[in-house]
Amino acid sequence: MGSIESYSEIFPDMLMPMWHFVNFWLGCCIGSFLNVCIWRIPNNESIVTPPSRCPKCGHHIAWYENIPLLSWVVLGGKCSSCHCKISSRYFFVELLCGVLFYLLWFKTLTDSDSISLLLMNYTVTAFILAMAFIDYDHRIIPDKLTYPMMLFGLAIAPVFPGIWGTDDNLRAFLYSLASLSGAGVIMYLLALGGRVMFKQDALGMGDVKYMMAVAACLGPVTCFFTLLIGSILGSFTGLALIALKKGKMKSAIPFGPFLAGGTYLWMLYGSRLEILYRELFRNFQL
Repeated sequence: MGSIESYSEIFPDMLMPMWHFVNFWLGCCIGSFLNVCIWRIPNNESIVTPPSRCPKCGHHIAWYENIPLLSWVVLGGKCSSCHCKISSRYFFVELLCGVLFYLLWFKTLTDSDSISLLLMNYTVTAFILAMAFIDYDHRIIPDKLTYPMMLFGLAIAPVFPGIWGTDDNLRAFLYSLASLSGAGVIMYLLALGGRVMFKQDALGMGDVKYMMAVAACLGPVTCFFTLLIGSILGSFTGLALIALKKGKMKSAIPFGPFLAGGTYLWMLYGSRLEILYRELFRNFQL
């Protein structure tokens, strides 16, 4: 299945509303798992065992208490055993992931993108969403997420070389590897330069590894856009905090959520931005 037209061959148009729901619901289910990752990874806990449980009383959550979105609403945001309040963050992450997945699915339909690119975008979205929330909470982007994302990008490139604009499996792998390596060198130099200029870390190594992981999956252009948009979003947020007297000029804010925002925006609008850039460049030459 190379392009989205394959969907219309398999699923009749009358079932397309169901397919819309399936993609949204898939995102909600992934979001439920991401809640586990966001809680456990910073605490060095396994994301596989033990099964989901209440952090206060240890009550093992049954499958019918773990249905994305619905269970939180039905339970009233409380544990069924000890009635301890369950943070609305769990509901929000599930809903957010569902919406993000659906937007990518809708973009795939609109632009007739390949199914392989959709699967790549879904996977990257799951990784960066977990990184963003962990960085927001703990000021770290964990290696337990960046390294697997790098490996995923390198492994998937020869399987779906079309993502890299080639039919050659080896060439796609080399593109991914070169993109990862180049991003690592450039980001590390930027981190060193920031440390010299500002006498403190402007970029953490977690940010460097994040960009390497994105480069391995989506390429160098995505990295440039991610860094550009992430910096702009971070700067405006910092200025807003200063204006509201909730921060100072040298106050540190987590960069991960802004980088994640830049990456997702590229996945959603990158193809259109590339076309716009080419048109502007062509007009400028004329």
